Amino acid sequence: MKLSIESNPDIPLGKTSEYPQSYDPDLLFPIPRLGKRLELGIDQNQLPFFGVDIWNAWEVSWLNLKGKPCVAIGQIHFPAESEFLVESKSLKLYFNSLNQHRLSSVDALEKLVAADLTHAVGVPVVVTMSHPDRYENCQAPMGQCIDELDVEIDNYSYQPELLKLLEDGEVRHQLLYSHLLKSNCLVTGQPDWGSVWIEYSGQEIDQEALLKYLISFRNHNEFHEQCVERIFTDIKRFCNPQRLTVWARYVRRGGLDINPYRSNCQREFVFERDFRQ
Repeated sequence: MKLSIESNPDIPLGKTSEYPQSYDPDLLFPIPRLGKRLELGIDQNQLPFFGVDIWNAWEVSWLNLKGKPCVAIGQIHFPAESEFLVESKSLKLYFNSLNQHRLSSVDALEKLVAADLTHAVGVPVVVTMSHPDRYENCQAPMGQCIDELDVEIDNYSYQPELLKLLEDGEVRHQLLYSHLLKSNCLVTGQPDWGSVWIEYSGQEIDQEALLKYLISFRNHNEFHEQCVERIFTDIKRFCNPQRLTVWARYVRRGGLDINPYRSNCQREFVFERDFRQ
């Protein structure tokens, strides 16, 4: 059944919300992935990729058993095969509900949050809490940036048909990236800024066409995870590489950044925070 997110009266996104004063896991609002996947021709029971949505939570605080505040930076791994994603504002409200909640240790916090998120999405969710002093530094981006290509843009609406292969292009392995990805929240229309990486093996993709395609998301309304799945399926459809991996690192908003990863090959993914995060 397709969910009409915009008309759902319970979704907290885009509404004025009171910040909770006590721990409340019921604040978490799951959203089915099925509707958008059906739109992309993706079979939920036989996904054309595997992957993970990596969320960083920068505003995590709770009390120890003596009432002293503690803080951490959280990293959450939502499996791409889950039937649900979590609406971002509901996760922010959930973390705020922990601000006055007493816990015995960081381990207790990890177990509590993992259990609540696992219950929300229906599959095991991995949660790691790090002390701010021990969080990893930013890393320089890998691959070839295509942002300096001299392209002319006159349309900022989603255009998958822009994608194409180079004529007589050789079979290649390339890792390309762009910092020019911008889309808009499906519900509020607020801008989502990000960087996107495309790693593929196959006949060479026209890089100017790829850049124009990525820029065509500029007025597109979709959640982060949906945009990455759309980019993956569009490249597979129009360019048909044998191996394809797409991931994005979005700029944080409301204390959260979301980083979806989709691949049809067994490539080890090591998350390294981008300079913009």
